[in-house]
Amino acid sequence: MPLAILLPSSGCAAPVANPLQRAAPPAVQAQGRVLLGLARAGDRLVAVGERGLVLLSDDHGRSWRQARVPVAVTLTAASFPTPQSGWATGHAGTVLHTEDGGETWVRQLDGNAVGRLLAAAPGQAALAQQFIADGPDKPFLDVVFQDPRNGIVAGAYGLILRTGDGGKTWAPLMDRVDNPKGLHIYAIRARGDGIWLAGEQGLLAHSADGGKTFGKVAAPYRGTYFTLGGLPDGGIVLGGLKGNAFRSNSGGFERLDGYPPLSLSASAVLADGRIAFANQAGQLFIAGPQGQDARMVPQLHPAPLAALAQAANGDLIVAGVRGVVAIPAGALAAAPSPSSHTVSGAKP
Repeated sequence: MPLAILLPSSGCAAPVANPLQRAAPPAVQAQGRVLLGLARAGDRLVAVGERGLVLLSDDHGRSWRQARVPVAVTLTAASFPTPQSGWATGHAGTVLHTEDGGETWVRQLDGNAVGRLLAAAPGQAALAQQFIADGPDKPFLDVVFQDPRNGIVAGAYGLILRTGDGGKTWAPLMDRVDNPKGLHIYAIRARGDGIWLAGEQGLLAHSADGGKTFGKVAAPYRGTYFTLGGLPDGGIVLGGLKGNAFRSNSGGFERLDGYPPLSLSASAVLADGRIAFANQAGQLFIAGPQGQDARMVPQLHPAPLAALAQAANGDLIVAGVRGVVAIPAGALAAAPSPSSHTVSGAKP
């Protein structure tokens, strides 16, 4: 299970400590705090994590500074369709928005509002009653915006919402996704008008109309997927439990064998088409564009990783329980290729 959902809930324990009602506190040595999500805002890097922490870097991850955030809930993911417009999701049903490249943020949605939204939606009365009774304790785990108006947030228990006006209003999509068990949705990615989502127990779905409707996709593996990445050809890569990794092709999916039997927790597709995966032990792998010849990148102090992003200068930024680190592009090219980690394409 990913760090984003394993961390203690940021729900409302008591009015005086309500993290939805207090700003993120100044963080000492913020770069070393738990960070769960990464995004590019133009050339700027944005990292999000525990207690409302948002960090910005304008020098390719060499230094970071803290942004102003109105909540202290754990933040899990961020998406910037333009260098200025961005969104972040988090615990307690939180959705934040920025119009200045991440410098300042406003709250657009929280778990209390989600309950009211579901109560007003046709066919969602039972679910709304449960959400309202539970309080704002359901985390959003990922977010994707195709442009400054159209976006989707999704997370625990199958919760998924869509906006077409930049987050001013939201509509539930639970009835558009074949997910009767309410399985967690861990990852969303957009490729043009196409949107993929992946989650628990082989949950895999695709939308060809910008997220208005989703069709179930036959998953190559029935275990849980924690990460997916968009490929230049419009396909995807998937990573999940026990080192299971796949790349889509014209006939379905190819298995990418050779990763250690540890959960793959993060992925990124680099500018040159190479594929990066990280796992819960903090191991980092770089493979070719087809997923072949995976190489493990040595790290001095590996720790569980939650997010990967490539900086504008080609360096790879990694984030997790020990904060955020920039790995030079040269180290990615020079990574050793032990035979035990070679990846080969094979039909599942």
